[in-house]
Amino acid sequence: MAKIAINIATGSLQQDEIIVGIDLGTTNSLIAIIHPDTKQPTALREHNTSSLVPSVIYFDETGNVIVGEEARKKLISEPQNTIFSAKRLMGKSYNDIKYNAAFFSYKVIDDNTGSLVKVQVGNKFYTPIDLSSFILKELKQRAEHILKTPVNKAVITVPAYFNDAQRQATRDAGKLAGLNVLRIINEPTAASLAYGIGLSKEEEKIIAVYDLGGGTFDISILRIANGIFEVLSTNGDTYLGGDDIDQLIVNYWLEQAGISKDELSANKEFAQAIRLTAEEAKIHLSTQDDFSKILNGDELSITKQAFETLIEPLVNKTIACCKNALKDAGLNVNEIEVVVMVGGSTRVPFIKESISKLFGKPVNDTVNPDEVVALGAAIQADILAGNNKDLLLLDVTPLSLGIETMGGLMDVLIPRNSKIPNKVGRQYTTHKDGQSGMKIAVYQGERDMVKDNRKLAEFNLSNIPAMPAGLAKVEVGFLINADGILVVRAKELRSGVEQSIEVKSQFGLTDDMLEKMLMDSITHAKDDIATRALVEARTEGEQLLETTERFIQKNIDRLTKEEMTESAVAMQALQLALTMDDKDLIHSKVEALNDISRPYAERIMDLAIAVAMKGKTV
Repeated sequence: MAKIAINIATGSLQQDEIIVGIDLGTTNSLIAIIHPDTKQPTALREHNTSSLVPSVIYFDETGNVIVGEEARKKLISEPQNTIFSAKRLMGKSYNDIKYNAAFFSYKVIDDNTGSLVKVQVGNKFYTPIDLSSFILKELKQRAEHILKTPVNKAVITVPAYFNDAQRQATRDAGKLAGLNVLRIINEPTAASLAYGIGLSKEEEKIIAVYDLGGGTFDISILRIANGIFEVLSTNGDTYLGGDDIDQLIVNYWLEQAGISKDELSANKEFAQAIRLTAEEAKIHLSTQDDFSKILNGDELSITKQAFETLIEPLVNKTIACCKNALKDAGLNVNEIEVVVMVGGSTRVPFIKESISKLFGKPVNDTVNPDEVVALGAAIQADILAGNNKDLLLLDVTPLSLGIETMGGLMDVLIPRNSKIPNKVGRQYTTHKDGQSGMKIAVYQGERDMVKDNRKLAEFNLSNIPAMPAGLAKVEVGFLINADGILVVRAKELRSGVEQSIEVKSQFGLTDDMLEKMLMDSITHAKDDIATRALVEARTEGEQLLETTERFIQKNIDRLTKEEMTESAVAMQALQLALTMDDKDLIHSKVEALNDISRPYAERIMDLAIAVAMKGKTV
């Protein structure tokens, strides 16, 4: 693996080429650079406008995509065409988010599978990767407009608790937006860098990063030593943030004015107006003792004391998360040397005071909490560009490493530019009933199809006990040691069957070959991701046909003639769609078959459960 191989890892990097730092947020996103004159991290903004771009995407009736403030205005009037909080869907299946599905006002597809979730707008289907790429594309265009130069390279931040699939989804979104993503870094790491913590190799510290944004809260405990940021623990609540504070004020006013929630729901314009007024009150009370405003003839007022009483239970929830994070890290509050505040909601004085009291020391809040993560990403980008020579950069993997999955797709386990040593595991399952073996083929490269990448090794995990499709759990683990040697293991967790192979590093790749592979991945990004989406749709459609056919054969005597006819027509339509190169058509036929089969599948399952409860076998 290449030593600080930043020229290899990024291609021929020109000294004047700009690498940006991006905070891809749930509520807002922004982009930052190191200012060429001041050498300070700076969030990019148009004249007299905010640096924040709302993470909202609106699709108009002609299919145009609008991102940001203009899209946010459509949240109330066209909820089915306006996507917000796409970050909450990254790397998730419908099963992961089904209990919070009501939160999303747009159509999230319930396909009753473990495949990645999709969003339907009109007759088109989008993945969270597609949606995030629209936000990143908007940020890229904004930066190019302000800087008057092309922007192609970026460092993007993610929450510390993001898993490998969510990180890879973020990387893919960057690629789709035309960005070469040099590194994915943790948001608390970025925030630390923005405060200058960890910039010196000699520095050793244990810090807490308290991040309360618009929609989410997380607390991370980090150990920083020798330029290495180690996440000791992370905790939080993905449904707790500034929006919830606003809602508490709205509820307080509704009670004051004697307005029911049903009345509010019936008047969307008033609902939006009172929510915006609540946000105004929250900001006002950070510097004043009371707030009052007339809205639709009603006086809406609240004192600072009443506000703090309202939000105290919410703040206590975050404190409980902090205590859990400390417990998980095996630390007590006295061992935390610095507390860094991140996220716009930390501007509330009561929150700052409460967290300061918890940790027994003043909190660090001198950097703009909305911008701190993006500013840190810009500092990391500057380090990667080779402009900061003081910081230790560990060895990195020059190309992504992954395995072949159904349809000839490359599933990346260790992305390019990951620090080594590194260890990653991911679970897979069988696709056929009674499947007794699984081929593990290891590839290196940046393309979405394995045929465009470099094959490193292959072995078979055999003697898997016969089980129904989807029941076997095969964990594939990649371990790269400090010498760059990759060990690949595959283990069927239910039976303990295991196999492994050792793969030597580098494989005779020259810098030119490496650069060509990287450039090809960027050049073909759009086509590659479209091909991946089509292959995934076909695989999903084929599996649904097979499952439905088996289910019907097994339960033929429990189905009505009408259900049989409707299913046959829908299956035929899906079979035909699979022969065409249109992922949206395949998704729509999959959804149509699901809509037909779901009611009778649930009815038969309920019947089976009822019989089983009586002590009989089905």
